[in-house]
Amino acid sequence: MTVRAMTLDDLNTVLQWAADEGWNPGLDDARAFHAADPAGFLLKEIAGEPVAAISVVNHDPRFAFLGLYLCKPEFRGQGYGMEVWRAGIAHAGMRSIGLDGVPEQQENNARSGFGKVGSTTRYMGQMAQTCDPRIRVALPDDLETLVAHDTRAYGMDRAAFAATWFSDTPTRQTLVLMDDTAISGFATFRRCKDGTKIGPLYASCETDACALLSANPFHEANAPCFIDVIGQNAPLATLIRSLSFEATFETTRMFSGAQPVATPYRFQAIATMELG
Repeated sequence: MTVRAMTLDDLNTVLQWAADEGWNPGLDDARAFHAADPAGFLLKEIAGEPVAAISVVNHDPRFAFLGLYLCKPEFRGQGYGMEVWRAGIAHAGMRSIGLDGVPEQQENNARSGFGKVGSTTRYMGQMAQTCDPRIRVALPDDLETLVAHDTRAYGMDRAAFAATWFSDTPTRQTLVLMDDTAISGFATFRRCKDGTKIGPLYASCETDACALLSANPFHEANAPCFIDVIGQNAPLATLIRSLSFEATFETTRMFSGAQPVATPYRFQAIATMELG
């Protein structure tokens, strides 16, 4: 069987693989991921059994992002991972591709044309829940503004992904921070099997970043929060370490081709290591 595009049910299966590997995906990631680029989630089957997967999501005409590169343990070492890798790279066409890869794959990624541009570190900690009067739930009318903020901060126009990611579900909610009548920052929170992940988070100052971090609508006593930050010396990394968050693992941020030209916020966390 050749590599084919995943259905939504297939993607839920692959996300369970990711959970089994300890990646702790969100409880409702599949629908938002799939909406970003349904043709970009690829699956290899043997006799009807899914054995390997990858996502290469084409966010815009210039950039794609690679993630969910997985092979079931009993099928590793047989070339199936490389088969889905080649299919994913082909799906991106002439686009530059970004990824957050585990350090032990850095040399393999380099041989495939990816250059290291930094690192992404996942932090885990706890925040007391507070209520800042400047923060409210994002509304459907905010979507265009949120996408514009995301494009500016990230350097890719990922409107298809953002339109779903920033829309509320029972397990995912986006909160915006208002400066008078304008949105000056925001954060998306999503429930996971273990705790809550925060991302993206965009804030211009430490006070605003702390307000968003502590506004978690899914707060539970003693439940962890996770946040993925590019750069160990980034202001947000320094801030959350001061709040007793601890690094749990680090990935290597790499790109093939040109990097996005972004105007990042001073305090910024990525949305998800799978889609950037």
